Parts: sequence; structure tokens; C-alpha cells
Amino acid sequence: MTNDSSSSSASVLGIVGKALLIVGIPAVTVWGFMVPPAEGFMQPDLARMLFFHLPCALGSSIFLMLAPYFALRNLRSKDHADGVAWDIRTVAATEIALVTGILTLVTGSLFSKVQWGEWWNWDPRQTSFLLVMLIVAAYFALRGALPDAERKAHNSGAYLLAAVLPIMFLIFVYPRLPQVATLHPNLLQKGGGLDANYRNVFLSTFVLVTGVTAWIYQLRVRAGLYELELELQNAELADRDRPAATGMVRPVSLPSDGG
Repeated sequence: MTNDSSSSSASVLGIVGKALLIVGIPAVTVWGFMVPPAEGFMQPDLARMLFFHLPCALGSSIFLMLAPYFALRNLRSKDHADGVAWDIRTVAATEIALVTGILTLVTGSLFSKVQWGEWWNWDPRQTSFLLVMLIVAAYFALRGALPDAERKAHNSGAYLLAAVLPIMFLIFVYPRLPQVATLHPNLLQKGGGLDANYRNVFLSTFVLVTGVTAWIYQLRVRAGLYELELELQNAELADRDRPAATGMVRPVSLPSDGG
């Protein structure tokens, strides 16, 4: 009874959350075009690109922090099915981190062109995030190079754990070192280039992007777990259909007269 009520409440919350996303995305999009142009930019009208660029960058960073945790759970798991389930979560989180990271690079390149005059300025933040995406892409290259599923999960998980410190350094530390000059202003601080209206739209967009990516992550994991369940069921059925193992037969000598 309690489980039924809990699942029912979760289902209602899921429906409400999806409805809010469906209504909120167009509403925040319209709101973003209604705010006045941002001051302090070469193309103030096009500064609205930040409403999508910054949430994608933050969303990618969040999933890049979740994926190594899932990989650690996979490596520590002693049950095969449980380990595969954690590997599914690791892959899903890393996939979303890569997709949102690519969107960050694309929108950042567009912003760089309209605001700074070049598609790519080799700015420390641009370059460091590109290196992060190359590290993440190498994770999928490693998985593709290993045919064995168990080795694929363990080796790629160990790689992801080893890449945590370089990724965190490139995202949060290196671009903010005092001796590193960057074209990126600190937009979220007061006086950094965004007024209260822009910050409010950005925060609303960030909530929506986080909700959409979390929804996609949930669907991706659910599909992977269903696939795992089917594989386990098929393996069990295959074992049932397999003939019983024959034991050792002791030879018996028969009389030569056939009697």
C-alpha cells in the first residue's frame, strides 16, 4: 500500500514537472527577448545568447561531476547486474555532459564571433573547455575499442576516475588563476556585465535546462535498465533450454556370447 502511494505520488510529480517544463520553456524564451539589450557588449542584442550558453556549460559540469561517482560505484560493486546498472548511469551522465559541452562550445564560438570578432580566440576558458571535451570524447573512444562488456565498463570507469582532477582543474581552477588573462567577464557577479533582469532570465533558463537534461538522463537510464533486464531474462531462458550436462559414463563389459 505504501509503495503504491509512493509510486503514485512520484508519477504525479513527474507529470507536473513535465508540464512545467513544457510551459516554462516558451515562457522563458519570450521573457529573454523582452529584456532590454545588455550594456557593455559590442552587440548588446546578441548578448542574449548567454541565456543558453551559460546553462549548458554549468549543466555539462554538473554531469561531469556525477559520472565519476557512478563509475566509482560500478568499480566497487560486487554484483554483476548492479555493476552494469551503475555503468549505464555512468554512460548516460557522460553522454549528456558531452552533448551539453558541445553546445557550450558552439554557442561560445558564436558569441566570440559577434562580440570579439573571431570564431575562436584561444581564450583560456575556451581552450580549457575544449580540452575537457576531448578528454570526455576519449572516454567513448576507449569504450568503443574494447569488445568485452566487463572490461569496457571497468577500464572506462577507471579512466573517468583518473580524469576527474584534470577536468576539475581545467574547468574551475586554470581559467581563474590571477596570471591567466581571459576575455570572459565574471558575468554572474555584480557589475560583471549582466543586470538583474539578465540574471533572473539566466537562472530561469538554468533551471529549465537542468530539468530537461535530468529528464533525458532518466529516460536514457530507464531504457538501459530495461535492456539489461531483457538480457538477463534471455540468458535465463537460454540456460533452461540448454540440455542437461552429461556425466561420466563408466564402460561396462558384455559377455562375448551375447547372453
